[in-house]
Amino acid sequence: MPSKKALIRRPSPRLAEGLVTHLERDKVDVGLALEQWEAYAEALRTHGWETIEVDPADDCPDSVFVEDTVVMYKNVALITRPGAESRRGETAGVEEAVASLGCSVNWIWAPGTLDGGDVLKVGDTIYVGRGGRTNVAGVQQVREAFEPLGARVVAVPVSKVLHLKSAVTALPDGTVIGHIPKVDRPSLFPRFLSVPEEAGAHVVLLGGPKLLMAASAPKTADLLADLGYEPVVVDIGEFEKLEGCVTCLSVRLRELYA
Repeated sequence: MPSKKALIRRPSPRLAEGLVTHLERDKVDVGLALEQWEAYAEALRTHGWETIEVDPADDCPDSVFVEDTVVMYKNVALITRPGAESRRGETAGVEEAVASLGCSVNWIWAPGTLDGGDVLKVGDTIYVGRGGRTNVAGVQQVREAFEPLGARVVAVPVSKVLHLKSAVTALPDGTVIGHIPKVDRPSLFPRFLSVPEEAGAHVVLLGGPKLLMAASAPKTADLLADLGYEPVVVDIGEFEKLEGCVTCLSVRLRELYA
């Protein structure tokens, strides 16, 4: 049976110190960020998701971006080894959370690095972004972990954004969406739809036609509504200043065994 659980993690008081790679640093309002995070979590719950709050990691400014710490495939949790050394303290609490849910736990080992934001699953195809925080050894370890379970792992170059899912995500029918100026190789995806805004490339599948999206992509929301989807819009502007998007603020666990 499908499951609808989502791991989330409360923002660190040090959020404003979070890493930025492709953006100029902008002042982050930590109080407003907390309000936006709470609204994001409530949007998940409103649409049928049980939110599971991972223990805070207050000394890790980027810890709210919980998606980067673990990759799920079926009932297997692959604990990452983040490409930024300052983020490696974030994984212990997430490991504890997925183990408590009965997941089989595996790990990325040195010299491999992997950020969960570099992993896009479309059915049994797992696209792994290579170029920023994820290295060749990390991609190979994803193959070793998931291909025996029936996955097909495809490495994708990433050079224009922080993570693969900063450039592309996928609609419920498997169509990959992205903002062309930020996508290295659109031709690698069998079905690709260009969207008019960078933030419009980021959707979380809530179930049925509902798509969680950022308020900063109104043109894309209109485009997807015209295609029959139902955008659920949240303001995550403070997290976008740190290269965050709707996908990286949670880990969706869709295939837990009963």
